[in-house]
Amino acid sequence: MKLIAVVFAFLFMLSSCNKDSDKSIYHDYQGKWVLVKMSGNTPDSETTGEEMVWQESYKFNGNGTFTKERDQNGALTESSGSLTVLKSEEGTLLELIHATENDIIGSCLGDKKEVLVLKSTSVMTITWNQCDGPGLEYDKMMNTD
Repeated sequence: MKLIAVVFAFLFMLSSCNKDSDKSIYHDYQGKWVLVKMSGNTPDSETTGEEMVWQESYKFNGNGTFTKERDQNGALTESSGSLTVLKSEEGTLLELIHATENDIIGSCLGDKKEVLVLKSTSVMTITWNQCDGPGLEYDKMMNTD
């Protein structure tokens, strides 16, 4: 009887450990992030909502992939690729590597890499403004599931 109890306890502990390790490092960032604010290099150049030049969103998946969509003048453009989470002095950075070249990639170097900075659990910005690109701010959408 003791052997059965020990085996049961061992299996219970093992299954508990697996549940913790199943949590993806992407879990905290997973979901849809929507562009809510644009700003330029001149004072008072901030726009929001329908006044922005384009509408845009990122969808981060638990498996380390992402999809980016942009709607500009009714034309929908999409790009996707892989996501890496980095910790730095600036805080948490999300490095996105797009699978192919695309005009919607906000990159200082003109390559397939974008870097996003998490300002909080629900606000994110892009580093594109550090090289004369627009300042873009995204809000995480609440999950309605």
